[in-house]
Amino acid sequence: MSRVYNFSAGPSMLPEPVLQKAAAEMMDYQGSGQSVMEMSHRSKVFDAIYQETQALWREVMDIPENYKVLFMQGGASTQFAAVPMNLMTKSGKADYVLSGQFSTKAYKEAARYGDCKVVGSSKEDNFSHIPLLDPKEFRPDADYFHICLNNTIYGTVWKELPGTGNVPLVADISSCILSRPIDVSKFGLLYAGAQKNVAPAGVTIVIVREDLLGEPMEGTPTMFNYKVMADNDSMYNTPPCWPIYISKLVLEWIKNDIGGLEKMEERNVRKAQLLYYFLDQSTLFKGCADKDSRSIMNVTFVTGDKDLDAKFVKESEAAGFVNLKGHRSVGGMRASIYNAMPEEGIVELVEFMKKFELENK
Repeated sequence: MSRVYNFSAGPSMLPEPVLQKAAAEMMDYQGSGQSVMEMSHRSKVFDAIYQETQALWREVMDIPENYKVLFMQGGASTQFAAVPMNLMTKSGKADYVLSGQFSTKAYKEAARYGDCKVVGSSKEDNFSHIPLLDPKEFRPDADYFHICLNNTIYGTVWKELPGTGNVPLVADISSCILSRPIDVSKFGLLYAGAQKNVAPAGVTIVIVREDLLGEPMEGTPTMFNYKVMADNDSMYNTPPCWPIYISKLVLEWIKNDIGGLEKMEERNVRKAQLLYYFLDQSTLFKGCADKDSRSIMNVTFVTGDKDLDAKFVKESEAAGFVNLKGHRSVGGMRASIYNAMPEEGIVELVEFMKKFELENK
C-alpha cells in the first residue's frame, strides 16, 4: 500500500527522509551494533546524539545563551502544572489568555496552585479568533503571562504578541514549533509536545530563561523541577531517547533539506494559502477561523451539514486523505498541515474537495 496523506493533528506525519534514515539506522546506529531504542542513555554513543541534538535546537531556533533547553516527559499537558509550580512563586499570581481548549486547560490546572486571572477570552465566539486584549487588565506583579501561540482545535494563531512589560511571557507552542522563526528572547519560557512537528510523542521541549530557574514551590515533584532537570542535562532519570534522536533527524532535515526556519515558513504559508484560497471561493465548504487569526498549521472548515461533513470524511479517507475529521469537541473537518506535509498533498486535497463539491451541490 502506498503512503497516505495524513492530516492528523497529532501524532502527525514525519518527513519521509527522517523516516528513511531512522529505518536505515534502526538495527545498527552508526556501527554501534544496536538501536537507539535499546542503548544506554549514559553511553558515549547516546551522549553524542544528545549533544548534537542540543546544538541543533540552539542553532535552528537561534536560542540565546541565557536559555536552557530541557527534554522533559509527560506531554505539554504536564507543563500546565509544571509552569506554575516553577514560576508562580513570588506574587503567586499569573495572567492567562483563553484562546482554545488547551489554554483553558492550562488555566484551570494553574488555578490549583495560585491566583490565576483570565485577562482575555474568545470563548463566546467559539474560539474563532484570538481574543482582543485590554492591557489595563494585565497585572504588573504577575509572575508570568500565559498564552497558547497556535490553537490546534480551532485553527487560530497569534499574529502579534501581547506586550507584557517585565512580566515573563510563557507560551505553549506545541502545534507551531519549528514552523517559522520565533524570537525566543521575547519569552520567559516556551514549551511544546513533540508529536506535531518534532518527533513521536514522548518528549516535551521546554526552553526557559535561566533567571527563572531555581525557586519552585515547596512540594514540587523533583521531575517537574526545571532547575534539577537543567543541572542534570535532562538526565535526572532515563530520558525519552528515541524521540530525542528523531528530533535530531527532524532538525537536520529542516537545516539541510529545507534551508532553515525562514524557508520553512515560506513553504508553510504557501501550503496554507492554497487551501484557504479554495475555501474562500467554495460554495460548499466554509472556513471556521476568522481571517485575521488563521493558522498556517491547522485549517478548520465545515459544510454546514453534519451528515455531509461525515460523508466527506469517509470519502476522503477512501481516497487517501486520512484524519480530516475535526476534533470531537467541535466537529466539522480539520486539515493539520504541519511541516512534513508536502505541497502536493494540499494540491491533491483541494482537487478532491472541488470534485466533492460538484458531486454534492
